[in-house]
Amino acid sequence: MRRDMVVSSELSLETSCMTVLAEGTMLWQPAPEAIAQSSLAQYMHWLETQRGLHLPDYPHLWDWSVRHIEDFWRSIWDFFAIQATHPPQQTLSSHTMPGAHWFTGAELNYAQHVFRHMTADAPAILFQSELYPLTALSWAELAQQVAAVAATLRTLGVERGDRVVGYLPNIPAAVVAFLACASIGAIWSSCSPDFGSASVIDRFKQIEPKVLIAVDGYQYGGKAFDRRQVVIEIQQALPSLVHTIVIPYLYPDGVPASLSPMTLWADVLATPAQLTFEPVAFEHPLWILYSSGTTGLPKPIVQGQGGILLEHLKALHLHLNLSAGDRFFWFTTTGWMMWNFLVGGLLLGCTILLYDGSPAWPDMHVLWEFAARTGMTFFGTSAGYLTACMQAGLAPSRMYDLNALKGVGSTGSPLAPEGFQWTYAQIKADLLLASISGGTDVCTAFVGGCPILPVYAGEIQCRCLGVKAEAFDAQGQPVVDQVGELVITEPMPSMPLYFWNDPGDQRYRESYFELYPGVWRHGDWVKVTRRGSVVIYGRSDSTINRLGVRMGTSEIYRAVATIPEVLQCLVVDLVRQGQDYMPLFVVLREGVSLDETLKTRIKASIRQALSPRHVPDDIFAIADVPRTLSGKILEVPVKKILMGVPLAEAANLDALSNPDALHYFVELAARLHGIPATEGT
Repeated sequence: MRRDMVVSSELSLETSCMTVLAEGTMLWQPAPEAIAQSSLAQYMHWLETQRGLHLPDYPHLWDWSVRHIEDFWRSIWDFFAIQATHPPQQTLSSHTMPGAHWFTGAELNYAQHVFRHMTADAPAILFQSELYPLTALSWAELAQQVAAVAATLRTLGVERGDRVVGYLPNIPAAVVAFLACASIGAIWSSCSPDFGSASVIDRFKQIEPKVLIAVDGYQYGGKAFDRRQVVIEIQQALPSLVHTIVIPYLYPDGVPASLSPMTLWADVLATPAQLTFEPVAFEHPLWILYSSGTTGLPKPIVQGQGGILLEHLKALHLHLNLSAGDRFFWFTTTGWMMWNFLVGGLLLGCTILLYDGSPAWPDMHVLWEFAARTGMTFFGTSAGYLTACMQAGLAPSRMYDLNALKGVGSTGSPLAPEGFQWTYAQIKADLLLASISGGTDVCTAFVGGCPILPVYAGEIQCRCLGVKAEAFDAQGQPVVDQVGELVITEPMPSMPLYFWNDPGDQRYRESYFELYPGVWRHGDWVKVTRRGSVVIYGRSDSTINRLGVRMGTSEIYRAVATIPEVLQCLVVDLVRQGQDYMPLFVVLREGVSLDETLKTRIKASIRQALSPRHVPDDIFAIADVPRTLSGKILEVPVKKILMGVPLAEAANLDALSNPDALHYFVELAARLHGIPATEGT
């Protein structure tokens, strides 16, 4: 009998009978002793003894952190005892965004702060995949491997500021390669191997990497995916490459010679070397992440060594309550910023847990079994995964020993109140459920968990320290208990230094500062409650957000354009019944019908060009794509209509070239929501 069927009948009945919670119902209150022992309480005590600041609760602490932002970030520097070969001359150059510079004059190294926590008492990494059993990598082994890879990169001519890219799954080698780059001042960038060659090339070609580190393939859902030909295509498209390092992950005994000039990973690790750290400026680039807007190539976002160091120490220790000895997991790929966030656990001396594979193979229990086997203390995942577990009728606490678990993290999309309820009922009654929301753009959360505050169903506990997050109305004024645009009105150290190859920061400014000059507009609908908690309602723009990985609609359209039967298309991304829902709408050539064969071809084209996560949930045939008088596709108005916004509020019909095209979406919204089709209410 399958494991997920053991308690299926009684749990299905229990789940169906669960009282539906209203948003804002309190589900968890930390005990007084837990509050006193929390990392955040220790920081508040430090502020009182070292700075003379008595801040009695989190609201007062947050208010101080954003009103005195230089003092706050300098306190983070001192509280975490940042090691710098040259101390900072100034904490913040100005409050102007963009253009604010942090800790000018300081020199440090991110990787050095990782290895100051080396210990023989716990492993640095625990790893498991569909291909390989649970294995441990000690801190000493991690240091030796990082030193060897760094030495090889130097031999290949990689210098400070050069780019090294990884086409890698979530395996220890990816962590090793990144830390090697950081140690010598090279710039890291990665894509998951489930990305197709076109999507990878669009990203890597912009930054002209010198070295590629890639696997030959991977396994997902019990199926093998050979990526050797894709690696060759990437090599051929990147004239800047001087060398490729190959990890025989899927085929340990066979790597084609056509991947040359090539070095095998095992030969790299055999290189004897001593671990050293290159001091770099606080704002020296650490890595390049990618986030897409609605048009153009993915944005290559450059973030600095010092900014990420401070931000991740703050977020992981103070907000997620992690410390040395914790076993920190987030289910992610190397193409999502949560991988970078997960690696940050090493900065605190945590053991980070890596899993490569499907969360539903061989069944939905695989990650909970992984949690029990590893003694996991923090389980990070997506809201979609928690919802899927709930809908599958899982009861992890009944089948596995989760006593070590102290926290669950949820991100990628809003977690519905039912997801909060299921977590406390079926995982553990006493834990911190840290629903967080932020972005690749800053590689952290704007709003997130707090170990000294209650958890309310459907709500994120707080605005994070040092993050002046507000909800702006249409007039650009902050509002409370109303839905508005998520904005950040003070600079953060992890904000992008710049976009790669963006003269005059034009694209950077257009991405965040065009609507409200000098204020960061993130592109999310958000409500800040009177008690300081936050509710996220999804994207306010037309960007596609699949499991936290943002993709521009233009990339979807390019993939669909390869299907000759499709003349036009429109795609939107919604949250429906607590899960991501992405429908694709296509206009077909005359005489063509949208049968299953054509749907399969459309999905296959998107899967090959982008990734499986960007395959639409549904495909619909429409007569026409609604457009403005200037020809722009109405993605945001269509999204609003499908979310239940009345037509008159969703779009200005006088500004459209074909307003009748919206009637189809009004009728579809009625079917999706189970209500009569009305266009005015």
